[in-house]
Amino acid sequence: MIQLSHQRSAGYGLAETAQPDFSVLGRTDLSLLIEQNRILHTHAVPVMETLYEQIINTHHMVLLTDANGLIVHALGDDDFLEKANRVALQPGVAWSEESKGTNAIGTAIAEHAPTLVHGDEHYLFANHFLSCSAAPIFDHQGNVIGVLDVTGDQRSFHKHTMALVRMSAQMIENQLFSAAFQDAITLHFHSRPEFIGTLMEGIASFTPGGRFLSANRSGLFQLGLPLAALRPHTFSSLFGLPVSALFDHYRTAAPGLLNLCLHSGVRVYARAALRLSNTIFQHATATIDDQDDVPVHNPAAARGTRRTIDFPALPRLSSLRYLNTGDPQVAALIGKINKVNGRDIPILITGETGTGKELLAQAIHNDSPRANGPFVAVNCASIPETLIESELFGYEDGAFTGARKKGSIGKILQANGGSLLLDEIGDMPLGLQARLLRVLQERMVTPLGSAKSIPVNVALICATNRNLRDLIAR
Repeated sequence: MIQLSHQRSAGYGLAETAQPDFSVLGRTDLSLLIEQNRILHTHAVPVMETLYEQIINTHHMVLLTDANGLIVHALGDDDFLEKANRVALQPGVAWSEESKGTNAIGTAIAEHAPTLVHGDEHYLFANHFLSCSAAPIFDHQGNVIGVLDVTGDQRSFHKHTMALVRMSAQMIENQLFSAAFQDAITLHFHSRPEFIGTLMEGIASFTPGGRFLSANRSGLFQLGLPLAALRPHTFSSLFGLPVSALFDHYRTAAPGLLNLCLHSGVRVYARAALRLSNTIFQHATATIDDQDDVPVHNPAAARGTRRTIDFPALPRLSSLRYLNTGDPQVAALIGKINKVNGRDIPILITGETGTGKELLAQAIHNDSPRANGPFVAVNCASIPETLIESELFGYEDGAFTGARKKGSIGKILQANGGSLLLDEIGDMPLGLQARLLRVLQERMVTPLGSAKSIPVNVALICATNRNLRDLIAR
């Protein structure tokens, strides 16, 4: 990224030894710039102040720019602001690549991606004393509308700064998203219930009749489709339920989280903000003639209506093809998966909590020869150690106290002919791991309390957020 940016900077005719361009907007033009970016400015400034509290007295400043890299707002430590003014880091100055060469703000705009530019990675020699971490801010249509940046003395660089910037940019995006769809039905969802209400949750908005409007970036990732491909969809085509089901759910006295299933088979937990005005409620409970929520290519639902909506065929959600959004690392990962997928080779997925390991596992299954078979997911960390063996291997009637009368076939046999995901595999007891290995080797499973082994054919996918190499070394 840095090398390409340097090449672009040279192409703009910039000299590395050039002095910074101090061209700054006058007071009237700066006021106009702020007014043109009023919505962004309104939602970003409180987040900037919170971010600044995390880095105060560390020789840093927080910057907000518009989509062209013009600085709209800045705040920071007095001692560093004096240094920043020497290189024109102030409101009303442009920090695009065209004007300043490689820098975190301009390069984040050019690459549409979070960018760290440290020390001599800056194109202009005058900026080599800086360390800058920037993240683009996207609107609900996927357009870059600004950049959030933390800049400081390179000697005070901290590796966690970029994470703070990215989280803060996402917070601004989510606030902008909510503001853009105040009169829409908004669904907050995630495959893990504990992430509802956090920055990791997906957010999607629908008309009162159920037509899809937009989703935040986490929502797009979990739905498994880019924004353009989602536009023809409805609530029912994505979740298999009419949008009126949301209102039925929230009529109850104390509704909990919804448990929904995407067409990909991935289960998600959700809560909905319905904005229950009379108008919205009437639309949501109207007859099919007045609704947008006509299932895709569903003749039974369309029969007898005065209009039909011609949607394109519903693509399979959560497939590897739709997870590949152009990121080089993701593309490389998918390339590795494609080499082994369908060859009955166990696959291990590692990554931090909330990064989409289950979604990737579902995509692997959907793109394998076993796609028409079951996909069974088991969270090893959520099952008590005393029960996990019976959950996986099943048991016969009377195998232990409290066992069901007719026994249970267990998760492994449930996945027969399909794929079994063992999430949080690092939390599985060692003895049980050895028994699981035997199942993989012999392709036979013996339920608890039974002397009979049953043939089984499953593809195994494991996932963990733990460092297994470190655990083995201990």
